[in-house]
Amino acid sequence: MKIDLQLDAKGLSCPMPIVRTKKAMDQLESGQVLEVTVTDKGALADIPAWANASGNKIVEQQENGDEYVFILQKA
Repeated sequence: MKIDLQLDAKGLSCPMPIVRTKKAMDQLESGQVLEVTVTDKGALADIPAWANASGNKIVEQQENGDEYVFILQKA
């Protein structure tokens, strides 16, 4: 899958990962893909909830040690 934009939100606490994710998604066109890497465990609930509420799709979610990676596709 082609990643159109990568966002490094490691080290940020709630609500900043969501704020930065929304700003990054605003830069994309419909169908483009954003990769977000976070370390805040709260994002495990927050990012899926935000994606659902905003109509965007989580294509993939991974856990790599203390890092969590979300692949999101813009609606």
